[in-house]
Amino acid sequence: MKLHLKYILFTAFIFGSFYSCSIAKYIPEDERLYTGAKLTILSDSIIKNESGLKAELETVIRPEPNSKFLGMYPGLNYYYKNQKENPGFINRWLYKKFGEKPVYQSDVKAFEVEDLLLNRLENRGFFYSKASSKFEETEQKASVAYTVNVPTPYRMATYQLDSLPRPIYGEIESLMATTPFKKGMRFDLSSMKLERLRIDANLKSKGYYNFDDSFLIFEADTNRYDNKSFDLFLKLKKAVPRKAIVPYRISKVNIYPNYETSDSIQTSNIRYNEKNFIQKEVFFKPKYLDPFIKLEEGEFYNPETSRNTARRLSTIGAYKYVNIQYKELDTLATDSLGLLEANIYLSPLNKRAFRAELQVVTKSNNFTGPALALTYSNRNLFGGGEIYNTTLKFGYEAQLGGGKSSGKSSLELGLKNELIFPRVLFPIKINDDFFEYSIPKTKTSISLDYLKRTQLYTLLSGTALFGYAWDANKYVTHQINPISISYTDLSNTTAEFEQILTDNPFLRRSFEQQFISGLTYSFTYNEMVNTQRAHQKYLNFKLDVAGNSISLFGKEENPDSPKTIFGLEYAQYAKADLDFHYHFNFGKEQTIAARVFAGYGLAYGNSEVIPFVKQYYAGGPYSVRSFRIRSLGPGTYNSDLEPNTTGGFFDKTGNIRLEANLEYRFPIVSFFKGAVFADAGNIWNSKENPAFNGKDKFTSNFINELGMGAGVGLRVDIQSFVIRFDLAAPFHDPSLQKGKRFNFDVSNPILNFAIGYPF
Repeated sequence: MKLHLKYILFTAFIFGSFYSCSIAKYIPEDERLYTGAKLTILSDSIIKNESGLKAELETVIRPEPNSKFLGMYPGLNYYYKNQKENPGFINRWLYKKFGEKPVYQSDVKAFEVEDLLLNRLENRGFFYSKASSKFEETEQKASVAYTVNVPTPYRMATYQLDSLPRPIYGEIESLMATTPFKKGMRFDLSSMKLERLRIDANLKSKGYYNFDDSFLIFEADTNRYDNKSFDLFLKLKKAVPRKAIVPYRISKVNIYPNYETSDSIQTSNIRYNEKNFIQKEVFFKPKYLDPFIKLEEGEFYNPETSRNTARRLSTIGAYKYVNIQYKELDTLATDSLGLLEANIYLSPLNKRAFRAELQVVTKSNNFTGPALALTYSNRNLFGGGEIYNTTLKFGYEAQLGGGKSSGKSSLELGLKNELIFPRVLFPIKINDDFFEYSIPKTKTSISLDYLKRTQLYTLLSGTALFGYAWDANKYVTHQINPISISYTDLSNTTAEFEQILTDNPFLRRSFEQQFISGLTYSFTYNEMVNTQRAHQKYLNFKLDVAGNSISLFGKEENPDSPKTIFGLEYAQYAKADLDFHYHFNFGKEQTIAARVFAGYGLAYGNSEVIPFVKQYYAGGPYSVRSFRIRSLGPGTYNSDLEPNTTGGFFDKTGNIRLEANLEYRFPIVSFFKGAVFADAGNIWNSKENPAFNGKDKFTSNFINELGMGAGVGLRVDIQSFVIRFDLAAPFHDPSLQKGKRFNFDVSNPILNFAIGYPF
């Protein structure tokens, strides 16, 4: 009830400020509040895309009036309140975040706007236009009505290239064959600027290193026509330097694999594949570095090739800076050809690095405790850009609070070794030119984990991975692991744990299949890398298939028992996930973020159920935040209400997962950000688990079985490092009895702590 009261008071305060006394009394006697402008276009002919022309003209109308909300001026109201002698902390904060200085009639320079309107019309071919303005006034407000009289525009009759020296004449002449300019096109200055940029970009790709689009000029001639037509000529400006109109070839490529600005004296020059690798000692083997470099001696200069080389070198992971510089050589090959020397300076990262991470883990089963991860990295391990990481992890958790599980603890030890090669390791040689955007990396890892849960069991697990990852372009990433092997050994089980397994045969089966061998694939499309986009999309698809290959070698010990390999039961399943995010960025650091997730796992062949470690869960800081992690579902099951319960120790899992999230993000002050969000989701089993009394099975009624919640968030965002606090409460709990599920339980909120944004 207290939370309800606080919410009501806060809401009343905010909206009360909107409905407070009128701002009219604050407007000076000799001023009127400027409320905006309208624009009318009068034409003696049909204007193609008149709405687009009007929208462009409206962009030059100044100033912008004060913003309105529901017919009121909240920003202006905060400004006037802040002018008081003692405005108070709240009013100062509201003014800083939302306040606006008043815009009066005297701030409007109508004649200047008229000139800008005429300039824009002339740039679009509407020469000899007229513009006028008139103020529309009331007692305390004023607006402006602008009117432009637009005559018939000038249209292009021919597009010609003026005489130019060779060889640039032939290059530009061939480019004009693909020009977007067409006969009858309206005179348009912005189109001419784009045409100059198009020609400049194409000339650069053909070796014109010193050329610039500003060297080109358009001239329009109307002397031949009486019907508002013109001939358009493309020319070079006067006094363009000779070196700007000749192409350049790369005569030499020098690579400095271990360049230090403080000591640039190099003593060794290794010639490999028509490139010079200059280094004091062999820091990076030329045969491994060469495939990343697309610059070739004898080729014409091309900025796109240069950018491609820099990008590929940056993906190695061993360099902090990649700097490509070109030096013009005094000696010309001929009068119509220049020579360049390309120098690639590579500044390496520290070869060895050590990182420590300390975490505090809180789980749905009341297990809480610290976790420490220590990572040692060696970059460029064998002189070919290889990265070796070894991580030692230690975690201890204790179950706090009352209940029958009180007093249990968990000890976890882990060791992971990872070796990444910045190239393809494959029995058959693959041409690196096949991967134009980036060279795939070969990733290998072996890890071993030890988990001891007192009074329950000990679990020893090992995993091995071998696969490839590469970027197909700026937005698309592929990752495939043709070899993915894991093994788990369950031992030291207690009588209590055996009883849990007896009550839940599905859980027993998920632990019995100790051996998992298969293939995993991930496809990612990520527009979030482009921070300037208003609309950003992210899509991730994952496929996990296990047991198909080794089933060919499996042995059946008994007719009714699962097959084994090396004496171990192996799992056989297929699992697919689809995760889609959408961000709409607007205003000042404001975002509406949405997410949809769907996942399904199918056990078949040698398996009746998907292994426990591969099953889905719901709830927590990256899921439905109004439910604790792994506590939601499956379906409508509630262990506290069911007479045949398997105990609250084990996380709730299933082989189907559906989730949807919606969040509004906004700035507060400095690096503090806020959010308001709503989440929905749950997990189910496609095959009924008897231990859940039929409450876990996925049906067509799944919409009514979604766990739903809403909340608010506070984020500390310091240069993309985000510490997140989300406070959420459920308003639909599927584990409750029908008729009682809809209840916004704000008296028992869940506080989520996490690093990074949820999606």
